Amino acid sequence: MISSNCVTKPFWVDEVYGNSRYGLLSTAIIDQQSPYQKISIINSVSYGTGLLLDGCWMTAEHQECCYHEAIVHPALTTAESVKRILIIGGGDGGTARECLRYSEVESVDLVEIDGLVIELSQHHLPTLGQNVWYDPRLRLIVEDGITWVGKVPDSSYDVIIVDCSDPVGPAEGLFNRSFIQECRRILIPGGVFTTQSESPEASRKIHLDTVQLIRSLFEYADPMYGWVPMYPSGWWSWTFAAIDTQRYLYPKPNRVNAIIDTCEIWNPRWQSGAFDAIPNSIARVLKND
Repeated sequence: MISSNCVTKPFWVDEVYGNSRYGLLSTAIIDQQSPYQKISIINSVSYGTGLLLDGCWMTAEHQECCYHEAIVHPALTTAESVKRILIIGGGDGGTARECLRYSEVESVDLVEIDGLVIELSQHHLPTLGQNVWYDPRLRLIVEDGITWVGKVPDSSYDVIIVDCSDPVGPAEGLFNRSFIQECRRILIPGGVFTTQSESPEASRKIHLDTVQLIRSLFEYADPMYGWVPMYPSGWWSWTFAAIDTQRYLYPKPNRVNAIIDTCEIWNPRWQSGAFDAIPNSIARVLKND
């Protein structure tokens, strides 16, 4: 929690998660309430400027690649086409930035429910979005993502990325069956769907429920494991799905070559290991599902 907008001496900013807390020594920049959630911007000693929503860590400028590269590149290097991209959430701009590295991308619809997240990220976290806010391929839509996917025609997008916060508050509906069904409906055959799917350690039940739900709606779906050190337990997951094949496992060399020099974390070898790094206890549950 951040208690003051005026604190200049470093203090501990913590996310309290169950019986644990995850903190960074920081100074406060801004603490503002939107119609949807409390938005906090801090300057941390370890990771630079960071963003919290309702007291939960979202991102920080010196660590964000661990998350954004992981959620984007396994999808965009493997989908049959990447002309049309949908991002649900992602108001900090990091996911859009990674998508727009691909010259094949013709349009990115970024649907963020909270316009204040976009505004504050543009001002306080410019290194995340960089120049994407001025890229003519990006269309910003301030709207509920659930409403948006419900009114989009069938087979509208080559890649759908759900870059959401934890399944509470404004993001709660992004983890339910009807929303994932609508995402499948608007995904082009040959496309890839992906969502962050929480920590297999700190949020084991939510993680398993999310993977099982996606597997019940898509012909192919698999979790991928990595790390985001500022998140609860530091151990995180993303789940990828497709209709026609496990295409998200096989990056296309021409796309890899186009973006590999921009990546801090992601490469095909890292991706292969991240899919293989499923804990045995999780694998048993999913195998017997």
